[in-house]
Amino acid sequence: MTSTPASSCKPAAHCTIVPPYILEALAAGDEPALAARAREALRHDEQVRAARRTPTAQPTTRRAPRREDAAPAGGAAALGSGPQRTVYDAKGSQTTPGTEVRDEGQAATGDPAADEAYDGLGTTWQLWWTAYSRDSLDGKGMPLPATVHYGHDYDNAFWDGSQMVFGDGDGVIFERFTRSVDVIGHELAHGVTEHTAGLLYQGQSGALNESISDVFGVLVKQKALGQSAAEADWLVGAELLNPSVKGRALRDMRNPGTAYDDPRLGKDPQPADMAHYVDTSDDNGGVHINSGIPNRAFALAAEAIGGNAWEGAGAIWYAVLSGDGIKADCDFATFAGLTVAAAGQAHGDGSTEHSAVRSAWEQVGVLTPGAEATDASGGGSSGAGSTAGGPGGEAPGADVQVLLRRSGGFAGLVRERRVAIGELPERDAKDWQHLLSAPTLQRIAASTERTHPDAYVYSVVCDEVGCDITVQEPHLPEAIHSLFERTLSEG
Repeated sequence: MTSTPASSCKPAAHCTIVPPYILEALAAGDEPALAARAREALRHDEQVRAARRTPTAQPTTRRAPRREDAAPAGGAAALGSGPQRTVYDAKGSQTTPGTEVRDEGQAATGDPAADEAYDGLGTTWQLWWTAYSRDSLDGKGMPLPATVHYGHDYDNAFWDGSQMVFGDGDGVIFERFTRSVDVIGHELAHGVTEHTAGLLYQGQSGALNESISDVFGVLVKQKALGQSAAEADWLVGAELLNPSVKGRALRDMRNPGTAYDDPRLGKDPQPADMAHYVDTSDDNGGVHINSGIPNRAFALAAEAIGGNAWEGAGAIWYAVLSGDGIKADCDFATFAGLTVAAAGQAHGDGSTEHSAVRSAWEQVGVLTPGAEATDASGGGSSGAGSTAGGPGGEAPGADVQVLLRRSGGFAGLVRERRVAIGELPERDAKDWQHLLSAPTLQRIAASTERTHPDAYVYSVVCDEVGCDITVQEPHLPEAIHSLFERTLSEG
């Protein structure tokens, strides 16, 4: 396994559809306007992730009731009666949900973003219901609200645990985020995973979490377009990139690592097999990068099975996602074994489907040819992995250096800065001195157990005071988050 240095994972977009490493690449670029927008996207995405603590969200260690156990209460709409969509307009603010502009069944507004969001939510609901008899994300007809025009030139889209949020993009790198139905499908699939397997958002289980969202995101698009596995492009976010970008999409599931190669975004860092697995502490253990491996396995299996991917490989993946065998800390090998077993159970050992699924995982190096696949629950990932060094006690001097690093986000980009406290503006220097001499960061890291898909991750290292902290953006108070963003932007 190899480790990818920060320089090879340039900043880019943020938390939802755009991997953090893309936003980080833009934020570290030499175009001030783009850099500022990318930083703002990263910041906003993390703040919204904090909103995932909602009554509809289930703890990652618990499984929500299966659809067959989710009969509606008296007076509730019948299962499968259709999506319950409401679209709101934030009007450039960072407040959700905003002003309601379209409710279920109402006519189009004429605003492309609002109408694309409405249609995309419906298209996603249709896939889950018609292909898998699942009524919305929780299997019980959960409403699907969405906010458009979030922030100013906001470069991201995300699911905050209760609703979708869409930015308009900067018009230079990213177009409006409602344009790609697979992006909408990706974010909503995080909600399905939360209500089923509850995969921990760290390491291999986190990369599986991201991959499952990519899988069902592209299946939403393929079903809407009536494309077979052979006809599909297997691209995620193809409609998001501005024509000036040297790339085809944010991710290529069939050929990971080839989606883009742009001076501002850097080169697509996704590996295509386990031989190139990226061992990193960034982005919750590289969840947006290493997802390329299971992504490719799914595309290979779907193409080998043939026909419509949502009926073939998609049904096998869904059986595992919603089944009892998968655990929250499932790793690649365990998931592979579960899908092989599910294919055999559904179609018979030695069937085309069974052989295709096993071969796909062998081609990406997760399973070894000839070895028995296991369906036992396995590790391979851990929790947030935050480590806390002790506070310095006395305020550190002006010559003390701090390494601040941001990773994660939908685009998976990385940005970092090493700076002496005395090099910062006076106000920020004092804030850093206070922060490093108090136990604030240690307490935040120690008190946060839940991780948020597509959220940014900040690492603070200061050897002089024994500080080595990793914490996700949703858990940071606004004052500390603003300090971190100012420090990165001034570099």
